[in-house]
Amino acid sequence: MSNRGYDVVVDVDAEGDLGHTDLQEDLEFHSSTFDDNPRASKIPRDSSSPFSTSNSTLASKRYLWTLSFYAQFFDVDTSEVLRRCRVAVYPRSNFLDILDGNPDLYGPFWIATTVIFILFITGTISQYLAQRGVEHFAYDFTLLSGASGLIYGYTFVLPVALWGVLRWFGSEGANLLECWALYGYANLIWIPVALISWSPINILNWVFVAVGFALSALFLVRNLWPLVNATDMRTSRVLLVVVVALHAGLAIAIKEFFFA
Repeated sequence: MSNRGYDVVVDVDAEGDLGHTDLQEDLEFHSSTFDDNPRASKIPRDSSSPFSTSNSTLASKRYLWTLSFYAQFFDVDTSEVLRRCRVAVYPRSNFLDILDGNPDLYGPFWIATTVIFILFITGTISQYLAQRGVEHFAYDFTLLSGASGLIYGYTFVLPVALWGVLRWFGSEGANLLECWALYGYANLIWIPVALISWSPINILNWVFVAVGFALSALFLVRNLWPLVNATDMRTSRVLLVVVVALHAGLAIAIKEFFFA
């Protein structure tokens, strides 16, 4: 009985007289309809948070030092990641619509990591082909550290700056997780580019990198436009030019640092 709630119904006469109330006759007890689950009374998380998603609105309170806080950013299965990869390569609709309010970091992290190791391997092959007359070939592990700094920095640091600028200029729809997801999945094109750009034919490598730049830049501009367009016209144009220029810088760095 102590674990159940009860409603109390008191029978009051027409004059509102409670003086003759009999507990045995005038009181009725009914099972309460209140929810006993304490988690249902939690206050939803503020949607203005840069990490807010539609799936986490009713989630319980999480702290930065707990695994559950970071687990929510990887709440996606393999089939969904593959679907997002297909859309990133063959964009037929807005990528933010595909995310459907549930951006993830699982795909961006592993795509970036894959690009880093492929750049290191193919960059090493390119150096080996360029030094075939050398008696002893030494591996250059600065390629690995350089690739890590370049790709991780571009994928996870630059979107933070972009998100901050968008919020500063009044783009209320800007979400940090969505910016990370956009830049992360945009890196997918660099995997095939890195796999075929190690040839000794320099002009051919430039063509491959240029194609990768064009496709990934188009993906970024197309999907960032709804967020950038929330600012004034002059600011939106400047932001798009900066986004494309920084992306061109990434493409040139990949070509010169790994396939020169």
